This record gives sequence, structure tokens and C-alpha cells, in this order.
Amino acid sequence: MTPAINLAKKKKIVHTVHQYEHDPNAESYGEEAAELLGQDPKTVFKTLLFCLNGEEKHLAVAVIPVDHRLNLKLAAKAAKAKKAEMANPTIAEKTTAYVVGGISPLGQKKSLPTFIHESAKALDTMCVSAGKRGLEIELAPADLAKLTRGEFVNLCLD
Repeated sequence: MTPAINLAKKKKIVHTVHQYEHDPNAESYGEEAAELLGQDPKTVFKTLLFCLNGEEKHLAVAVIPVDHRLNLKLAAKAAKAKKAEMANPTIAEKTTAYVVGGISPLGQKKSLPTFIHESAKALDTMCVSAGKRGLEIELAPADLAKLTRGEFVNLCLD
């Protein structure tokens, strides 16, 4: 069990865990997950960390569909910052206690401001990393927002 799955269980959140064989040569962890799980890429979300105002350790979390790209201007606006840039992967791993490609928005070592792309609100369920490459957790978007204290915002232009 991962901290993400344990959190969902502890809070009695209805969820489903999906497992697949991760290919270390896959170019996109999220798109690989969608394909191998037979899910629509609009329902599988990736977890990205970004830093605010050039401060490497001032981080926030973006949860966006795997077939979208994070717009850093929109991310900065959501976090009420002047600018945003992608987090250093090493710092992201240390802060969340997960490895890149398996970073879950749930059960992170440190609670970070979390922003979920607004398209999730229209879904019955969504998949996010369960905290390990090859492991996804499917749950209601409202439950993800509740567990992460996340808010739904526009994070992408596409």
C-alpha cells in the first residue's frame, strides 16, 4: 500500500486501484497509464509540481489531464503568485516522498496548495497516480479535492 491508497482508505473514500506493468522506456507516464488501463486520456490526470516566484522550495501541485500541458501563467494565477516554473524533480521527490512518474496528489509528505484542472468537475471519476509508477487510483473529483484541500481552476490552454 502507498500513502495515497492508505489515505483514501482511512477517510473511507470510494476508490478503485488500477495496476499495470510500467515500461521504463515510456515517454509519458500519464499517457502510458491511460493506454494500458484502456481509459480515456481526459479522465487520467498527471500530478505536476511547480515552484512559485523563483523560490525552489515554495511549491504547489497541479493535477491536469495527461493529454494537456500545464500553462505556467495560469498556474501562477491560481496560486496567487507572480510567476511559476516547473519544480526541480529532485526537490519534488523529496517534498512529496514519491518518485517522478509516480507522484500522487494524495498522501504527500508535505501538504502543498493543490489545483485541479476544472475539466475534472464534469467527470464521475478520475484517475491519478496512487504513488508508484504503474499504480493509479480512481476516485470522484470532489473526493480528490476534499482530500487535498484542492480547488478546481483552469490550468491549461488546450
